[in-house]
Order: sequence, then C-alpha cells, then structure tokens
Amino acid sequence: MARALVLFAHPCSESFSAALYEKVTTSLSSSGWDVDNCDLNAEGFWPVLSEAERHGYHQEPTNIGSVVEYVERLQAADALVMVFPVWNFGYPAILKGFLDRVFLPGVSFKLVDGKVKPNLTHIKRLAAVTTYGGTRMRAMLVGDPPRKCVTRAVWHVCRPMKMRYLALYDMNRASAARREVFVRKVGQEMEAF
Repeated sequence: MARALVLFAHPCSESFSAALYEKVTTSLSSSGWDVDNCDLNAEGFWPVLSEAERHGYHQEPTNIGSVVEYVERLQAADALVMVFPVWNFGYPAILKGFLDRVFLPGVSFKLVDGKVKPNLTHIKRLAAVTTYGGTRMRAMLVGDPPRKCVTRAVWHVCRPMKMRYLALYDMNRASAARREVFVRKVGQEMEAF
C-alpha cells in the first residue's frame, strides 16, 4: 500500500485549514492510501534551526540526529501533501521550520559540485492545499512565494509524476458556499491522487 505523508500546519483545530486537513486525510484513506498524519502543531514540532544544527547542516548522516523521526517518515512516503494557510505571503513558521530542519543535505537533496540534485525522487505525488486571505492578484503582485516554493523548490527535490497546488484565494471574503465548493474540489483531487 502506498503511503502519503500529510503535513498540517495550523494551530487551531476549528480552523478552515483543519477542515481541509480532515478532507485530505479522509479522501486519501478512502482511496486506498496509508496516511501518515503529521499535525506539526499537535506533535509539538520545534521549527527553529539551532546553532548546532546549522553548524552540522552539511555533515551527513549525523545532520539528521535531532529530526530523525521526521526524516524516516519523509523517506517512507510515496506522496507528500502539505496543508497550510498562507500568512504574510509565506508558510506558517512551523512549516517553514520543518523544511529548514528536515529537508537536509542527504535527505531531500545531494550537493554535487555545488549543485542541488533531487534526493526525494521516491515521492511520486506532491500536493499543497492552502488558503490565502488576499486575492490571487495580490498574491501575484508579490510573486506568490508559497506557490513558487512548492511548485519549484519542493517540486525540484521530489520530481513527482503528479503535482497539484490547490488554493482558495480571497478567503477573507469567501462565502460558506464558496468554501464548501473548495472542500469538495480538494476531496475529489485527493480521491484521484
């Protein structure tokens, strides 16, 4: 059975992001995926890269020492789905910290002659499910960093066969009906993932 690692980055269980996370996990499970639920806040993931971690960043394989459990979960995954809100046109700090501390040399990439070579190529499917408070135009005017980070940087280290970036823009003014349409879309995409 294929395994999907679902990273969830929102501190509030009653949030719309939590509803999306629930839809993602149930839809994947119902379509046959073995789902590894990784609620970063609930698990108490520490997002701050320490001075010692930074000094040992390039020292493979000891660089994974403080995050070995998360590295193992990432390495066991056939799919990676990130569920998060966009705050200040970026990832929530806990998700950024996960990428800083877990996407390490020897884990997500190899440095070969100073160039980044993908090392998560066992991840065949990659998705992000997210919401933006502002409009798509506002996000585009600032370059839409979260979209680019997922579809370029994270994509590059995985090189998946299938990639989805599902975003609800203008969340601050989205009606209940519009939010429900988005939840259904997310469910359909995850069932076909």
